[in-house]
Amino acid sequence: MEKIHVNDSELVSRYIQNGDEHAFETLVRRYKSKVYTTIYLIVKDTFVAEDLLQDTFIKAVDVLRSGKYNDEGKFLPWVLRIAHNMAIDYFRREKRYPNIVFEDGSSVFNTLDFAEDSVQDLQIRNETHNHLRDLIKRLPDSQREVLVMRHYEDMSFQEIADATGVSINTALGRMRYALINLRKMMSKHSPSYDTNLYAE
Repeated sequence: MEKIHVNDSELVSRYIQNGDEHAFETLVRRYKSKVYTTIYLIVKDTFVAEDLLQDTFIKAVDVLRSGKYNDEGKFLPWVLRIAHNMAIDYFRREKRYPNIVFEDGSSVFNTLDFAEDSVQDLQIRNETHNHLRDLIKRLPDSQREVLVMRHYEDMSFQEIADATGVSINTALGRMRYALINLRKMMSKHSPSYDTNLYAE
């Protein structure tokens, strides 16, 4: 525990101006569990989360040293944004997308009952996941971001609003339009898929 609590802004200043490694280490100790949790909720893998935790603080060091840090003392939201972006980048590279749940509570995949030993069923499921991933990629960035944060990271709309710097109403609106657009794209581009999959 720190005997005297020094605020984040002061610690950041000490590191930027004086190269005070202890100041940065204090910030790492203070927030690494929150940063780790943010990453883990996205990647769902402890080893990957540990790697990305290190990468996040390395990136933070690079930005601080470059003189580009200008978040007026709000170190935690800033470093959480770095962590979020790194985790999302990993998430996109791995092509792992969430099981989307629509406003009526229905799931994109809820009508497909896959038998574990059926190669054909597994192939259909894989194709459907790939199809969904392609559709999600077509969403506007702001809508895709909210959808991924909500359905994959299981973040509340308050957390989404804070992470993206918008109001809760804006976050809710983006989510609503993301789901509407996803449904529209499914109906237009999915003639070869089980129509029951996208039923209202």
